Amino acid sequence: MLDKSGVFVDDALVTRLRICSVCRVVLSKPDCIPRFALANNLYRGQLPDHFHDLTWVEEKICAIYCVTAHVTRLFQSSDPSQPRVFHGNTCAHDMNVVSTASVLPRTPADVNGLLSIIFVGPGKFDPAKVGSVFRIRKQMIWQFLLWLKHHNRLYSSVALDLDVLSLYPENDVLLGLSDRIV
Repeated sequence: MLDKSGVFVDDALVTRLRICSVCRVVLSKPDCIPRFALANNLYRGQLPDHFHDLTWVEEKICAIYCVTAHVTRLFQSSDPSQPRVFHGNTCAHDMNVVSTASVLPRTPADVNGLLSIIFVGPGKFDPAKVGSVFRIRKQMIWQFLLWLKHHNRLYSSVALDLDVLSLYPENDVLLGLSDRIV
């Protein structure tokens, strides 16, 4: 799929495309297509607008396949007047598929098993202060799973379990997050 910003039409109606070097190399070979091309059936369309603010943790809870482990490094401000100022990054590390879900959502223990947080700061890590980085919204998870079940054939036979959903907070950080601190 081409992004609009990668397509240029000049005054003479000549069209130019900006593509990444990986795709350019693959397309220069006969009978080859890029790994994530539409022809490989990997593109599933756009999400509805009300799912655009899904957190990456909420997506992980709804994923059939877990193929990455996440390590988050958070630095807290050393200024006592700014206790809620954090900066850092999250790295997703590829791994073999460790589990294929037949029931969703995944349990908090399943999700926590794929997370590590390295916290550097003057005080003790307080999950309530990290804002929306690890936020879980129970209603959003359920709505997303129902939408996936009706709009994605991979989810059509996956069982949805309200008892597992009840293990999550209504609108708070992922339970057990404090246990993932290194």
